[in-house]
Amino acid sequence: MSTAVSETPISRHPVVSLDNWVEARKVLLAREKELTRLHDEIARERRALPWVRIDKNYVFDTLKGRRTLADLFDGRSQLVVQHFMLAPGWESGCKSCSFMADHIAGALPHVEQRDVTLVVVSRAPLEQIERFRLRMGWDFNWVSSFGSDFNYDFGVSFTPQQQSSAGQYNYKTVNAPHEELPGISAFYRNGDGEVFRTYSTYGRGVELMMGAYDFLDIAPKGRDEELLSYTMEWVRHHDLYEQKPTQKAARGGCMCAEA
Repeated sequence: MSTAVSETPISRHPVVSLDNWVEARKVLLAREKELTRLHDEIARERRALPWVRIDKNYVFDTLKGRRTLADLFDGRSQLVVQHFMLAPGWESGCKSCSFMADHIAGALPHVEQRDVTLVVVSRAPLEQIERFRLRMGWDFNWVSSFGSDFNYDFGVSFTPQQQSSAGQYNYKTVNAPHEELPGISAFYRNGDGEVFRTYSTYGRGVELMMGAYDFLDIAPKGRDEELLSYTMEWVRHHDLYEQKPTQKAARGGCMCAEA
């Protein structure tokens, strides 16, 4: 039996008996198990990557004063950083980065029990970050790299020259489309206080923080982004969603085009 599956418009989706459904489900289950094993294999390869020692003294503005990168570990040996797109002068943070950040609160007590500290970093000044954080109702540690090279060194902020010529993003040379782009980085601090960069991911790699996509992926319509102008066009800051989407919006139509 072929495992290839073609998309069918939901209005003409096949309907079968329970026995036939179970048979098809078993075929898909075998593929899902392959994916799970591949996921585990890649996770092992990710942990086996060589590390880079951080020799530059990065300092951040926090609600507890100036803190170094080593300080951000907060007594743990592992640190995960969300590079959040919020540049100096922006009225609000990136809506897609906000979508990512909405997943942090539930994960925090669990990852902290596994010796991991999770911190959000943006290039905007701390007071600008705080205004937006309070608006969104978030209670995680969000610090400012304003005035430092941190964002530029980790390939998530770009000078005007890098936007008009060539910059590095996701391990490729590109013309950066914006002054800020998303990313996630992981670090390790040893007993001597040395800090190492162990991993960074960009582009669609940041979907690992977007658990809501996993829910959508098992829903009948999936992510339903095929008709959108760009991926995640539908995402809004959580305080700007309509209470209930219209049928057109659910199909992927852009509400602004209705005007």
